[in-house]
Amino acid sequence: MQITLLKSKLHHARVTHSELEYEGSCAIDSALLEAADIREYEQIHIYNLANGERFSTYAIRAERDSGIISINGAAAHKAAPGDRIIICTYAVLDQQEAAGFHPRLVYLDAGNSIVRQRDSIPVQVA
Repeated sequence: MQITLLKSKLHHARVTHSELEYEGSCAIDSALLEAADIREYEQIHIYNLANGERFSTYAIRAERDSGIISINGAAAHKAAPGDRIIICTYAVLDQQEAAGFHPRLVYLDAGNSIVRQRDSIPVQVA
């Protein structure tokens, strides 16, 4: 059996650009792509904390250390500059692979700089 698990996450990324006439996709600072182990052209899921929109597209590289998170093409209707978003990738793993797997979780500040990195999410408490 195979299961789908969270592979990586950029948590609380801030949208810097929204380019309707761009070819499409989401441009992400190259340093952030590497930190979160997101490949160029990999499918990503975006969850917009500002308006509840959830959509998928693919990642492309933006200038290293620029802090750029640009929502492009049709998706530009779903996120505006200043919106806080969560960008996730998922992996399909078999049971053996899943047993030892840990995601790459990258937490960002308002300027899209890395604040901390983890490989697990703390247990939610009451």
